[in-house]
Amino acid sequence: MTGGEVAGILVAVFWAILVSFLAVVLVRLAQTLRATTRMVADVTEQAVPLLADASATVRSAQTQLDRVDAITSDVQEVTSNASALSSTVASTFGGPLVKVAAFGYGVRKALGRGGAPEDVPRAKARRTVIVGRTVPSSRRRKQKG
Repeated sequence: MTGGEVAGILVAVFWAILVSFLAVVLVRLAQTLRATTRMVADVTEQAVPLLADASATVRSAQTQLDRVDAITSDVQEVTSNASALSSTVASTFGGPLVKVAAFGYGVRKALGRGGAPEDVPRAKARRTVIVGRTVPSSRRRKQKG
């Protein structure tokens, strides 16, 4: 065999190995693409019902929020009505009730059933201050006399 024939055989073997390698790579790539296609189809089958459920949940939440809004406005109206009623009752009955209470207090004081008068202070022991100290009233009498 000559050098040219050996080189030709080596080139043919190289091309055969290269084609075989590329064939294996292409087969693996085709398998990967088929698996990816199946996975995308499965995800799509599962995602469509999930999206439908999510859409139904959002609609339900919107309905509940509308109900809460209606309840809130009703509570606000009831609160303003209660405030108005409270003001009306206070202005209608407040003044006369204060007058009746004052009249009853005056009648009790006049009849002497009022107990001890609150205006009169209790008698306290008098003390005299001498150069920054307190002297009881019994010692004061001794000092004066």
